[in-house]
Amino acid sequence: MPLHLGEADHDRVTAAVAAAEKETDGEIVTIVARRSDAYHDAGLHWAIGATFLSLSLAAAFPAHLRALGSRLLGSWEHELPDWQMLTVLLALLILIFLIVRYALAWMPLRMALTPAATKTRRVHRRAMALFRAVAQGRTRGRTGVLIYLSLDEHRAEIVADSAINEKVEADIWGCAMAALIDAVRDGRPGEGMAAAVEQVGAVLAAHFPKSQDNPNELPDRLIEL
Repeated sequence: MPLHLGEADHDRVTAAVAAAEKETDGEIVTIVARRSDAYHDAGLHWAIGATFLSLSLAAAFPAHLRALGSRLLGSWEHELPDWQMLTVLLALLILIFLIVRYALAWMPLRMALTPAATKTRRVHRRAMALFRAVAQGRTRGRTGVLIYLSLDEHRAEIVADSAINEKVEADIWGCAMAALIDAVRDGRPGEGMAAAVEQVGAVLAAHFPKSQDNPNELPDRLIEL
């Protein structure tokens, strides 16, 4: 069953962001997307691969192709003329390409057949683009952090602004990522986002404790794309 977030999840994450930012000058942005990419190229690659595999099999076993062509054309002759055999081959390749291409128009199948490394790269790329658009350079002290979750890929990214990266090692975010991904695997994305916010907030509070002048520079609400 596809993951989704309800109104209660939005309220839970928004409340977690507001609570975390009471202890720090840092800003936390939370974004959830259904997926990070349409993966149309993955479907196209599988269709092309199936077509070339079929062509390779036809080249390796031409007698079988001739026999198939004879049955399809209703010919009693075992040896088809070359032009007929090549026409049958072309028609079969086009048919195989279309079958695979349109089968992979079904998103669950396309997602299942997309390599994990491709999903990871696309999620990271989307997270970086959203961070640049929503958070980077938009806080006075460059203290923005983006927590991004892509539901269909079951992948998340935490992207931090320059001031935080100078103070926090990359593996510090590991606990927040683990809490988020574990909850997503259990079908509780809203709870996972809230748990990640709490842990990111603790890191921010340790390095950027709340000061007297602490404007709220980025939205607290969960953004669902």
